[in-house]
Amino acid sequence: MIKVHNLVALLKNNSCNFFSGVPDSVLKELSFFLRNKNKKNHIIATNEGSAISIGIGYYLANKKIPCVYMQNSGLSNALNPLISIAHPKVYSIPLILIVGWRGSPRVKDEPQHNVKGKITEKILKLLNIKYTIIRNHVDLKKFDKQIKNAKKNKSIVACLIEQGTLEKNNKKIKKKDYYKLDKEIFFKTLLETLDNKSKIISSTGYNSRELMYIRKKYQLKKSKDFYMVGGMGHTSSVALGYSLSTSKKTICIDGDGSFLMHLGSIKTAGTFANKNFKYILLNNNTHDSVGGQSTYAKNINFEKLSKSLGFKKFYSIKDNLNLKKNLKKFLSGNSLNFLEVKVTNSKIQNLPRPKNLINIKNQFMK
Repeated sequence: MIKVHNLVALLKNNSCNFFSGVPDSVLKELSFFLRNKNKKNHIIATNEGSAISIGIGYYLANKKIPCVYMQNSGLSNALNPLISIAHPKVYSIPLILIVGWRGSPRVKDEPQHNVKGKITEKILKLLNIKYTIIRNHVDLKKFDKQIKNAKKNKSIVACLIEQGTLEKNNKKIKKKDYYKLDKEIFFKTLLETLDNKSKIISSTGYNSRELMYIRKKYQLKKSKDFYMVGGMGHTSSVALGYSLSTSKKTICIDGDGSFLMHLGSIKTAGTFANKNFKYILLNNNTHDSVGGQSTYAKNINFEKLSKSLGFKKFYSIKDNLNLKKNLKKFLSGNSLNFLEVKVTNSKIQNLPRPKNLINIKNQFMK
């Protein structure tokens, strides 16, 4: 195991004292450390491309190399600025990338993680980015040499970190609940309220896992679900594409982190969606499934935002008072509706993950 403070000390010894990134469960010990020890120079970005771009801007102002962290699935979001701005044959801007390696061949993981995990090294090689797989202190020394070369050559360098590599913080980190409505109560009530023909498309992370768990726990069989096990930020687009080709009520269940990651997608929905598209934002102001870091969504006026993006009516639910009645009103509304639900973090322990994804897809499409 590697102590987080040793990794950060290595970076700071190379004059790297600015960090931006997107929270990841593999790297949560790093983001917790930065939140507590490096608040002034730590920016949580909405997506990985933005984190890279923030780092580029920092370098342009200071001539100091920044550090950008992400999970390996986020490399896809990061490709554009990495190639078209920071690449040695474009502006040649040095960056240090810390990448959480989900789906590493040495680690048992979920299907969507395994697919990306197998090609992660190939992506870095294709980008001509030197990298080190950090598993011990010898690897840290190797990474230190690569950083020094990156600074000298004004190039990009990366390290890959697998699940369990970073030593856990002994202090139990408590997630802060900003709101009161229990997510389990909301999901149960929603599933009880929907009719048989309704279709649900739910965002990756705890939302899909909780939806699946609660449906099974209470044997709620009305409606059908499509779980976004990956593709964070693309839930509204998948739901929009589905809703445009059917008259069935299409319920998009999104999280605040997912909503913010590709915010422009909701404008597309607000412009082109039909009345059968019903958007539900579960807002807990938290990256719940990767450590509980803040999304800063609590400062957004979603009523004004949603209406400016094309939604005709805005609904808000913050407690279980008249919950079913308010849900029926939202779902039956004959217009393009946006619902913000202010919920707690997940309270369910050991949430299951969707299995047999092809079967889930086939059942949804019936």
